[in-house]
Amino acid sequence: MEVQYTHTTPAGKTSISGKEYLFFSGFSYLGLHALPAFKELLKQGIDEYGSTFISSRIANVRLHLYEELEHALAVLQHQQAAATFSSGFLASQAAVQYAATRGQLLYAPSTHPALWTGQPLIPKEDWATWAAATVSKINTHPDHSFVVVTDSVNPLTSTINDFSWLQQVQKQVLVLIDDAHGIGVIGAEGNGIADILPQHPPVHYLLSASLAKAYSAEGGVVSGHAADIAAIKRLPLFTGATPIMPANAWAFLQSFSLHKTQRKLLRERISYFEALTGNIGYLHNPFHLPVFLLKDSTGIEKYLLEHDIMISSFGYPNPDSPPVNRIIVSAHHSEEDLYVLQKLLTNR
Repeated sequence: MEVQYTHTTPAGKTSISGKEYLFFSGFSYLGLHALPAFKELLKQGIDEYGSTFISSRIANVRLHLYEELEHALAVLQHQQAAATFSSGFLASQAAVQYAATRGQLLYAPSTHPALWTGQPLIPKEDWATWAAATVSKINTHPDHSFVVVTDSVNPLTSTINDFSWLQQVQKQVLVLIDDAHGIGVIGAEGNGIADILPQHPPVHYLLSASLAKAYSAEGGVVSGHAADIAAIKRLPLFTGATPIMPANAWAFLQSFSLHKTQRKLLRERISYFEALTGNIGYLHNPFHLPVFLLKDSTGIEKYLLEHDIMISSFGYPNPDSPPVNRIIVSAHHSEEDLYVLQKLLTNR
């Protein structure tokens, strides 16, 4: 799709060149970025803390708010400790740089570039084939030889990756998982992939995530065993980087009730759209995610644009990657928005 420019941040709708479109792209799955109550919390955070905390995380004067945020995120992700960063990408880079000191990195298929070091060889085989080969490799080498590196959710295929195979691992192994598209969305309380990971003694986890995708907060987190997090907090990516904007941290900590309400609303919207589109065979969303994949749908993005609807249609994660057509549903969409989209998909 041809690149379009807007002068406003989209919510359920966006305006391009003076024309209004229904917007089914981007992220902000819980719709918080456009929610008046959440924006008010951000304003209060600015009033309380200003635009930035004017020191590094290892300075002799530190902001206690960051300790509160990290404790809350560790609890959310069922981990011992957490470290926060100014972005999810930076958090994942810190996690993988640390992980590389713990063993050889074994990348999973389609691992996001946020977890890359250099130009890694990303496997091309399917997930099940790769998982079986990975179990065999780990079990035939000494403990701590490898670190598995992967994503929890693949937003390009609308898939929650299967980690049940980790129960077959017999040697101690670290598993680094980027949960950017899981945290806040999947799990009983938005706990993300942590809710469904197998608890198996030889395996321990390091979880990274963006706080922007679901929570509309510019920041990222790495959580895991206390010793791992302590080591990550000694890396230059943590010690030398500007910390997360304190207003974002404060707004996140004040908005747990909003998270719950918006997550319930998101799940209702997903279920509603699934019910509306159950007979549309090229629409794919087997895990009830906010991402509906439009399979074999070349040209549908232009058809919908002609009818005032903007979907996600671009090459990712690289600009020269083949375009992927997706419908992104958020808690900010109304049932009427979804009904309008369904009618167009049905009548195409």
